Amino acid sequence: MGVTMSVIWTGMVVISVLCGLATGRGAQVAAAAVEGAGAAVELCVSIGGMLCLWTGVMEVMRRSGLADKLSRLLRPVLRRLYPSMAHDKAVMDSIAANVSANLLGLSNAATPLGLEAARRMGKNSGGVANDALCMLVVCNTASIQLIPTTVATVRAAAGCGTPFDILPAVWLASAISVGVGITAAKLCARLWRGR
Repeated sequence: MGVTMSVIWTGMVVISVLCGLATGRGAQVAAAAVEGAGAAVELCVSIGGMLCLWTGVMEVMRRSGLADKLSRLLRPVLRRLYPSMAHDKAVMDSIAANVSANLLGLSNAATPLGLEAARRMGKNSGGVANDALCMLVVCNTASIQLIPTTVATVRAAAGCGTPFDILPAVWLASAISVGVGITAAKLCARLWRGR
């Protein structure tokens, strides 16, 4: 996959440069490349700063016990989504931490927590994804968010004065995507067991 993306990326750059030279716009292509590189660095620094802030908030929540309270609040819902894992406290804690990070829009912080939950779920599955692991993947992919940190950071870096004014749309879109994803996962699990 990495090699394929490298080939595609290199091909796009070469074609762009050749088209710029063929149309007599080589200087404009070079200027756009430099400008784009600068904008990319600025965006990365902005996103890095916001991720540091929210990761710090998550760590404060963890140390103050708020993360545990949020996990306890989520447990009844998570037990219904992952009934086969409800007896395993370590798995449920990992899932709850993952969901908490996703709710705060911290997808980068949520990834290691999701991987830990997946690793624990896959221990006794014999190398085959079970229903609970498939549900974890669906919930992480659809990921309901209360605070879209990354999107708001990108909007702020692009000069938006009110980067969080998208909250109602984000809440609606993520609730619909999670609802559809969970329904599809449950239906597929039933169909698969029926075979």
